[in-house]
Amino acid sequence: MSCARYQTEHTEAGEQVLVAGIRPVTLTDRLALRVAAPIAPKRNPNAQQKPCDLGLFDRAALDQLDLIDAIRAANRGASTPDPTKE
Repeated sequence: MSCARYQTEHTEAGEQVLVAGIRPVTLTDRLALRVAAPIAPKRNPNAQQKPCDLGLFDRAALDQLDLIDAIRAANRGASTPDPTKE
C-alpha cells in the first residue's frame, strides 16, 4: 500500500500513513490525559459524588441558631438573637 505521495511506517497494526505536521501520540501524552481526567470510582463508574455537608462544611447547620445565643436572647427578653451582635 506504499503510496508515493505520503510517507508510511510499519507498525504492529500494519502500515500507517504519516501526515505532515502531525506528530504521533506518545506515552507521555496518554499519561497526561489520564492524569487530567477526573477520578472515577472502580465499582460504579457512573456514581455521582455526594455533597460534603457534614461538620464544618454543613451550610444548613451554619444557618441554625446557636443554643447559647437563643438562651441569652431569651434572658434579654428578645425573641431571637440580634444578628448585628454575633
